[in-house]
Amino acid sequence: MLVGSLYRYSRMDQTGQWSPARKIDLARAIQQALDHGAQVINISGGQLAASSEAHPVLTAAVRQCVTNDVLIVAAAGNNGCECLHIPAALSPVAVVGAMDSQGEPLESSNWGQQYVERGILAVGENIIGAVPGGGTASRTGTSLATPIVSGVVALLLSIQLRRGVTPSPRTVWNAILGSAIGCAEQPVSDCRRLLAGRLNIVGALTQLTEGEIMETSDSNPLTAVENNQAQVTASVETLSPAGEEPREVTQSCSTIVEGPPDNRPLRRVFVASAVPETRGIMPSDCACGGGNASLAYVLGQLDYDYGSEARRDSFVQRQLKDPHQPQQLMAHLNENPYEATAVIWTLTQDATPIYAIRPAGPFAAETYRRLQEYMNAQYSEGAERVSVPGVVSGTETLMSGQTVPVIYPELRGMYNWTTKSLLAAVLGKPPTAKEERSAYERKEAGVRNFFERVYDEMRNLGLAPQDRALNYAATNAYQVQQIYQTAIEEQMQLDTIEVEKSPICRPGADCWDVKLTFFNPARRYEQARKVSRMTVDVTDVVPVTVGTVRQWYVY
Repeated sequence: MLVGSLYRYSRMDQTGQWSPARKIDLARAIQQALDHGAQVINISGGQLAASSEAHPVLTAAVRQCVTNDVLIVAAAGNNGCECLHIPAALSPVAVVGAMDSQGEPLESSNWGQQYVERGILAVGENIIGAVPGGGTASRTGTSLATPIVSGVVALLLSIQLRRGVTPSPRTVWNAILGSAIGCAEQPVSDCRRLLAGRLNIVGALTQLTEGEIMETSDSNPLTAVENNQAQVTASVETLSPAGEEPREVTQSCSTIVEGPPDNRPLRRVFVASAVPETRGIMPSDCACGGGNASLAYVLGQLDYDYGSEARRDSFVQRQLKDPHQPQQLMAHLNENPYEATAVIWTLTQDATPIYAIRPAGPFAAETYRRLQEYMNAQYSEGAERVSVPGVVSGTETLMSGQTVPVIYPELRGMYNWTTKSLLAAVLGKPPTAKEERSAYERKEAGVRNFFERVYDEMRNLGLAPQDRALNYAATNAYQVQQIYQTAIEEQMQLDTIEVEKSPICRPGADCWDVKLTFFNPARRYEQARKVSRMTVDVTDVVPVTVGTVRQWYVY
């Protein structure tokens, strides 16, 4: 699939209105698009933001796109201000603003300094597109300009393929940026609103082919291109049934991520798609039938949900005074363990549910018992993390109306811990001698720093193989301790954490190298950095390390 449109994670309520989805849902949608081989991802939506900083899970998903040469094309937003819009504000993302058919920026189209070098304008006024339930509608905004650009990128990728060149979305996007028609060629009153310029398809094609214009024929997708506006108009007019006038609609439209503070809905996503005839792509486990299961290895905390008010009230009738009080529920389940199946167990990050946990198979009862044990430890002993490996398939709807994927856990890979107890298990008891205790505390601080960076800075959904490898490395404290043992001896501290495909792996396996790079802050420019690498095989539902820790120096 060349182009994927992310709108599935917006939700429609009982009144037919669309409600905003979460950034975590957007990250999950991006990951799903990557899993299905998307090369261009269209996001017609976003959230106003004070800075270009996004949720770490969303940032990690965007980073994976860059690693895999996948282009995200996102709308600049329709607030009519010099303001940032997530995910458009993220530096690797291609930004699209809207203009009218004369090339004038729309008053509603956002602009900003961060968009100047990686943003263009495309026609976004009175764009005709299909609507749910049949028919078409005419709409205006950056959400409508964005899929036009995504479609053009796909078209140029297909031309690369026809010319025997390896398709590269980033190369195509650079050609589009480099050929954009700016203020010097067609001035406007406020050049800031033009971003880097207007979409210029012929110019991009010329740059991409180094001036070699392909021979025109009926099979050539650019035969009809005479200028930018003509091509865009031709593209959108074909969406309207013959003899039918486009109709205006006033219903609320969907958004892909959280809306602005007043929760105003943004525009529904429309996308131009290019799908090879030889292969159809089905969304992963949706109501349309079909679906795929994915392996996951996730770190988080446990919580629970009743799914409906009726289910919650049934617990109240069982003498549970406050069903939202975890200690009360756990005490009730300890006495009535069979009722553990009546609640929806969830895995959360930052108090946000990311998965519903549904034990299944011959050891389901033992898994429920383990969940109860971990939940009790979480509230009575301060357990901070739980690891849940498993298979993701299907969805569960929570009381809030939020829909989350279901993970079927693998009992043999489930653990819970506090950072303190994990450190004690790895490092042993603190020594009493002052000098030894000082070295112990430095080692403890270093290992703690690694864990906390994985938990907070690099937290993820545990779906991508590199994320599963990283999360497993965070639970494999023994090898981490070995790495820090030598680093501390050389008075080094952790600099970077990287995960990359391992060049050496067993046949049929999927191996990833988790690399920790250390440096000496007191001799930053004199002493070489030290790299430690552990290899993790993520072929199975429960990952495993391969070989021993390897270390070397880099200058």
